[in-house]
Amino acid sequence: MKKSLVYTKTGDRGMTALVGGTRVPKTHIRLEAYGTIDELNSNLGYLVTHLTEKHDVDFVQVVQDKLFAIGSHLATDQEQTQLHSASIIDASDVECIEREIDVIDEMLPPLHAFVLPGGSKGASVCHICRTVCRRAERRILALSDICVVSPEVLAYINRLSDYLFVLSRKINFNDGNDEIFWNNSCK
Repeated sequence: MKKSLVYTKTGDRGMTALVGGTRVPKTHIRLEAYGTIDELNSNLGYLVTHLTEKHDVDFVQVVQDKLFAIGSHLATDQEQTQLHSASIIDASDVECIEREIDVIDEMLPPLHAFVLPGGSKGASVCHICRTVCRRAERRILALSDICVVSPEVLAYINRLSDYLFVLSRKINFNDGNDEIFWNNSCK
């Protein structure tokens, strides 16, 4: 079996192919959307190196798999090409994140102020992931203005940022770090 080439040289002039072969500029909002998903996935890989509980590692790795599916969904021009079944996010995927949020939130003290990013290294990385997730959501919403994006994809990304917030709180809680609250007096 011949080894595949990492480089193809087909993108040297600023164009790339979507799933199905349609070529678009690398500056297209579609690439911004799935490129930000890729960036989020890379940051989640870094987050995994800071997680100490196997359940959290396993859950984040499932999320990484789902993000690959979302990237494929976003890279498919559905006016030209049918979505692959592996690229479909459904309501059960969204519900899975919601259940995980609920489980984590149950073990945490209630919030009475806005939390600033920080605390332990793991919680800080979690906040970076959360903000990249929010940017991905904005990019996907912009894309949805011009083409079809499944509402489940939008819901999944929205819940994922909520999950990353509660996970950051859990990490700080488990590490014995106090949360850093916003000093709204700005003095």
